Amino acid sequence: MPHRVAVLALDGLLPFELGIPARIFGRSLDPAPGNKGGKLYEVVTCSVRPPGPVRTDSDYAILVEHGPEVLATADTVVIPASYELGPVFEEGRLTEELAAALALVRPGTRMVSICTGSYVLAAAGYLDGRPATTHWSSADHFQRLFPQVRVDPDVLFIDDGDVLTSAGVAAGIDLCLHLVRRDHGSAVANEIARRTVVPPHRDGGQAQYIHRPVPEPQFATTTAARAWALGRLDRPILLRDMARQESMSVRTFTRRFREEVGISPGQWLTQQRVERARHLLESSDLSIDQVARDAGFGTATSLRQHLQAALGVPPTVYRRTFRSSADVQR
Repeated sequence: MPHRVAVLALDGLLPFELGIPARIFGRSLDPAPGNKGGKLYEVVTCSVRPPGPVRTDSDYAILVEHGPEVLATADTVVIPASYELGPVFEEGRLTEELAAALALVRPGTRMVSICTGSYVLAAAGYLDGRPATTHWSSADHFQRLFPQVRVDPDVLFIDDGDVLTSAGVAAGIDLCLHLVRRDHGSAVANEIARRTVVPPHRDGGQAQYIHRPVPEPQFATTTAARAWALGRLDRPILLRDMARQESMSVRTFTRRFREEVGISPGQWLTQQRVERARHLLESSDLSIDQVARDAGFGTATSLRQHLQAALGVPPTVYRRTFRSSADVQR
């Protein structure tokens, strides 16, 4: 059976964020030969009330056809942002109807928030003593309201196992793609990203808010250098070589790279190489030494160190765990 994702629609919701789970999870298809094209997820939208209209932050309401009973059947619950959280936002406590709805969630269900949906998770106690993030503009208020939560205001999303939180709007796409990648591997997630016309991977630790994200019109960008680097990850790449692709000095290139991407060129290269290694470990039978060379880490020792730092597991364990999970899911 497909993994059931219940999306909780609250009054004052942002339609864009409400649609993210359906777009990402709902379009994820099984690549396995025996079930090729089958849906990997079933996405169901529900309300805390019986079926009916739910207000949005725009000039229209959305008709939600399922009540809170759906939460009792969910494998994953996603709570998008709302601008009408009332006592949740003001006092850090759930309303009676929201508390009653969340009480239906089964133990062990994966809980996910997009943007200020994190307030609901925190008020319900899911984030006590755990790391979490929210929209950068609400981070200070969130921390004051929930001092028991370890708030990181600078990241796109945080994966703490069975509870995941994301920053605002587009970071919700990043988090949902991350979950698809975690559940079914990079090939499935990359295909969804291509269909959705978004970057296939933005690391959760990437900066949430970049003060000057768009270069001034007269400035060149670093896009060509990044494309050049992605085409030769298996070879040594020096900072001066990347700068040369844009006819910039190393200093200018580094500054503009940070302005556009939010991290340094070295950090970005490591992220891309980790992603390449993950894909090879998931989709090929190459030896660990060959994966290390093809991903640009050079040696199995270097690959092991970087994968351990990024994912918390060595390459052999990652390959075994992913393939075991994929076999069970299929």
